Amino acid sequence: MIVLSGCAPMHNDDAPLAQKTPPQQLDTKLPPELAHGWPGSDWWRGYHDSQIDRLVERALKDSPDLAVVQQRIKLAQAQTQMQEASDGPQMDFSANIERQKMSQEGVMGPFALTDPAAGTTGPYYTNGTFGLTASWDLDLWGKNRSEVEAKVGVMRAKQAEMAQAKQVISANVVRLYWDMQTLLALKDVKQQTLAAQKSIVDVELKLYDEGINSSVDGVENNIDFVKTQQQIDDIDGRINMAKAQLAAITGDAHAAENIKPALLPEVKSRMPDHIGYELLARRPDLQEAHWYIESSLSSVEAAKAAFYPDVNLGAFLQNDALHLSDLFRGSAQQMGVIGGFTLPIFDSGRLNANLDIVRAESNLSIASYNKAVVGAVNDVTKAASQLNAVAAENEHQLTILKGTQKLKTLATARYKAGLISSARMSAATLPDLSEQAKAIELHGQWLNADVQLVSALGGGYRAGTA
Repeated sequence: MIVLSGCAPMHNDDAPLAQKTPPQQLDTKLPPELAHGWPGSDWWRGYHDSQIDRLVERALKDSPDLAVVQQRIKLAQAQTQMQEASDGPQMDFSANIERQKMSQEGVMGPFALTDPAAGTTGPYYTNGTFGLTASWDLDLWGKNRSEVEAKVGVMRAKQAEMAQAKQVISANVVRLYWDMQTLLALKDVKQQTLAAQKSIVDVELKLYDEGINSSVDGVENNIDFVKTQQQIDDIDGRINMAKAQLAAITGDAHAAENIKPALLPEVKSRMPDHIGYELLARRPDLQEAHWYIESSLSSVEAAKAAFYPDVNLGAFLQNDALHLSDLFRGSAQQMGVIGGFTLPIFDSGRLNANLDIVRAESNLSIASYNKAVVGAVNDVTKAASQLNAVAAENEHQLTILKGTQKLKTLATARYKAGLISSARMSAATLPDLSEQAKAIELHGQWLNADVQLVSALGGGYRAGTA
């Protein structure tokens, strides 16, 4: 049996938007002493700090954000398998029993009578059926295959989303860790500053008690002392906030409680000589956007294929009898083959509207991808520029620090020789401590810029290997 249902005309199909690519060379050269290349997949191990390794491992293991993405991947995999299964041949076995009373006034009226000559034993019958049915959509125009490819694209996009989530989590953990270490080092210098200021204030009070100077002389020093106390209180608050953030991101309330102070390491940033197309494969967010484009293009092809004839094959092999006693007789067997042909002729614009929708969604995916490419290039340029600027500031700060340390050493020697008082010696150390605090803050900014550059370069991700 051939079934002819009705070809709807397809509107002019516009070409998809063009996809952007990064320039081959960016003006992001780092100082020549820094190594070149892309960050590794475990880039944080380059700091050689076991505390970082443990924190990142814990965050990646128990992150609720990753758990959400993992379930999205499983859902996309299941949807892909479902679409793949619907593209193949189907076979079912079914059996049923039906007890019914025939109506004498209906089409089956004669069966409501009891007439042995006619073979009717009505009006009650127990009908039985069992057998196999099979069907297969031949998919001559690739509609089903395109839908499968669309699902595969979504699944791969979710996998790239997982890599992006891991990259964001690891970068945040490392950034928070170095922020905390910077604050701990800064607090130590501020406590030294507080001790020196207290020594000066104590001397001023002693001189005032002995009537050597007036109370006004020590007011400014006392104000500086209180300001330093305020700064230490502020640092303590920022340390507690960093601990809370680390606890939240690792899922462990005690993750940051046992962190020991560590020296801020030398920054050895890595920057490839050429960016270009490789940035597309190194950024998981760009890969995610790329696979959404691939999925949307497959959806467009499926929407186009819907305009063409649909050919289906079906077959059945069954036993069917009005009486259960006859169900297993050879005479109760029936079989058949069905060929189905469906051709859309007039659908009030439904197919064209669907094509317009999926084409608009595809162009939206491409536009979002192009925006992400521009953003990725800007991220790299901005991160490299910031790293260069902070590196230069650190270099200048080290020069200043060498000068203040010489003055401090000279003051200490004069104090030991009895040429100056302890108060003047403490006052001479304050400029050096102030520059040490600036150096620590700049070093922390340098480490932060280093992590930002790693993130901009994709955090060690590479398409096809993650």
